[in-house]
Amino acid sequence: MPNFHNVRKGLDLPLLGAPAATVDGNLRSSVYAVLPSDFHGLVPKLVVKEGDRVLAGSILFHDKADARIKIASPVSGEVARIERGDKRKILAVVILADAQTKYSSQPSGMPANREDAIHWLCESGAWPLIESRPYGRIASPDAKPKAVFINAIATEPLAVSPALALAGREQDFAKGLEVMSLMSDRLVLSISASEASPALTNASGVELHRFAGPHPAGTTSVHINRISPLNKGEVVWTMAYQDVAVLGHLALTGNFKLERTVSLCGTGILKPRCITATPGASLEVFLDSELKPGNFRVISGSVLTGANVGKKGYLTYYSSQVTAIPEGEGTDFFGWVIPSASKWSISRTLFSWLSPSKKFDLNTKQHGEDRAFVVTGLYDKVFPFDVLPMPLIKAMWAKDLDQMEQLGAYEVVPEDFALCEVVCPSKQELQKMAYEAIDLLQKEMN
Repeated sequence: MPNFHNVRKGLDLPLLGAPAATVDGNLRSSVYAVLPSDFHGLVPKLVVKEGDRVLAGSILFHDKADARIKIASPVSGEVARIERGDKRKILAVVILADAQTKYSSQPSGMPANREDAIHWLCESGAWPLIESRPYGRIASPDAKPKAVFINAIATEPLAVSPALALAGREQDFAKGLEVMSLMSDRLVLSISASEASPALTNASGVELHRFAGPHPAGTTSVHINRISPLNKGEVVWTMAYQDVAVLGHLALTGNFKLERTVSLCGTGILKPRCITATPGASLEVFLDSELKPGNFRVISGSVLTGANVGKKGYLTYYSSQVTAIPEGEGTDFFGWVIPSASKWSISRTLFSWLSPSKKFDLNTKQHGEDRAFVVTGLYDKVFPFDVLPMPLIKAMWAKDLDQMEQLGAYEVVPEDFALCEVVCPSKQELQKMAYEAIDLLQKEMN
């Protein structure tokens, strides 16, 4: 019987625009872009130039600090241009894709041991799919994690169902788990309390844990906190379940096929559903026929943690959602003063609390301006860690590293403060604040 964890604190945003439980369509683009900014903490060094031909799985650039960490092309084609910013900073490697993807041949089969597996994953360009905690960066091949956590839960707003995403990829997923079992003596698989997919419930060689409760019950930080909390000096590695299937496919075929099932969702989408997509795909042409008329914000990822890429942006490397919600425009007459059942609030200020199952067409309005921190206790209601969120956030704001350590900064990553941003009466950019503070902590401690 798997371990069961009930997460009581949190918040499920009542958003309209959930995707249909079918996979219908393919986001296939003629232009792809690999953005170094998707790989937090990596400083790219190019190994290709404009005009070069690449295959899917060919290395485009590697980390200057560790040349073993390599970023591969998701498609085959021609390197059309290298986009640069200030001081010649590399912003994007843009590829004109072939009509039919050709793959760089990689060794297939099961690696003999841990060292062989690490070398194989680094050479194939698949290593960046593994994240390390603390700090939430690409894992170091030299680290020895006390556990590897595989996250197969979807509690973010409008996310794709793991059972749907793995349909037809069960063999790939099982093989990927086998590969990851070489990385640590402890392989933890987290699934929903209601999950029924045999690929997940009957997974072999894993320590199975079920989680119930509102978001962020599906975030890896919560799983680590409940199962094997991080202490100073300890390391765990994490992976998303679809990326495990990517590794399994690589082991079975020798092809680095970086394809995922993606939720195309939000009230700005004409037909919310799930599609197949490859990271880096240009959204411009595809969204011409998918977006409703009007002003919508296009987000690569969820509304909580995704990037505002716009209608001409690209699907970011780790995203499994494309979300479109209305841009908040203008002001509301008398704001919250006029009672309304058509507006949503976490408090009982508005009448929407009388319809707890009702969904809302939420937009991007902040409904307030930046102001000083107000101690209200709201963060504690949505922050299910054994950590005091307000003191920790203030320590991060002050860049007080000693206080951050004492208050549990090693257990969190910026996405863990997403719900705190939603309920924040001070309208602070808490995720950005956490990014800067955790980066400084990582720099000082390493």
